[in-house]
Amino acid sequence: MKLAILAANGQIARLVEDRILNEDQFKDVDLTLMLRNSSRLSNLADNPRVTVLEGDLNNAADVEKAVKGQDMVFNAVIDHDEGQNRPTNNIINAMKQEGVKRLILTNLLGIYDEVPGAFGKWNRDTCFGGTVTADNAAVKSDQLAAESGLTYTTLRLPWLNDRDEVKYTITHKDEQFVGVSGSRKSIADVVLKIVADPSFGANDSLGIADPDTQGSDRPVY
Repeated sequence: MKLAILAANGQIARLVEDRILNEDQFKDVDLTLMLRNSSRLSNLADNPRVTVLEGDLNNAADVEKAVKGQDMVFNAVIDHDEGQNRPTNNIINAMKQEGVKRLILTNLLGIYDEVPGAFGKWNRDTCFGGTVTADNAAVKSDQLAAESGLTYTTLRLPWLNDRDEVKYTITHKDEQFVGVSGSRKSIADVVLKIVADPSFGANDSLGIADPDTQGSDRPVY
C-alpha cells in the first residue's frame, strides 16, 4: 500500500509514521510525506520506504504531486481555511484527478453540535464562537468529504494530551460524543486501524475520546 500523509510533521502524523516504519504488520506500506519544511523529516529521508516532499496544502499543484500514485491519503491537520476550504478542496480534487479513492480527514469534535453538557457548551464557545454554523471551515470540510464520492473517514478529535495510554471509545455521526479528551497515541491508533483495514470507518465520521474523561467540564491533560 502507498499512503500519503499531508502535514506530515504534526505530532499525530509522526506517531503514525513511526509505527508504520517499525511495526511488522505495516512492512508493505510505503509513505509519501508532505510538509512545508522538508528538513524537519530529514531523519526519514534515507528510508527506502519514504518519499519526503515539500509542499503547501493551499497549493493545488503541491497536493497533486503528493497524491499521485497513492492508495490512501491522510490529512493530519484540521482545515481552518474559512470561506475557501482550500486544503480539503485541493485534496479531493487531486484524489479524483489521480483516481485515489480512500481519504482520512482530521477534524474537530463538535461539528454536529454533538458534544453534550457543560463541556459541550465550553467547546462550542471555544471552537465555534458559541454557535456551530454550516459555513464554519471545519463543518464545511466534513461536508465536502461526505459529498465527494470518495471513500472517506472524518476523525473528530477530542482535546488532546500526550498520555502514553491508548484508550478510546468511538462514536458515530448520529451519536453523542463520549469523553472530552484523549491521547495523541489513541488518535494515531485509529488511523492505523484504517491503514490496516481500509473498510474500517468507511464513509463515516468517528468521534474519538477516552471514555474515562466523560463528565469533565474542561479538557483533561
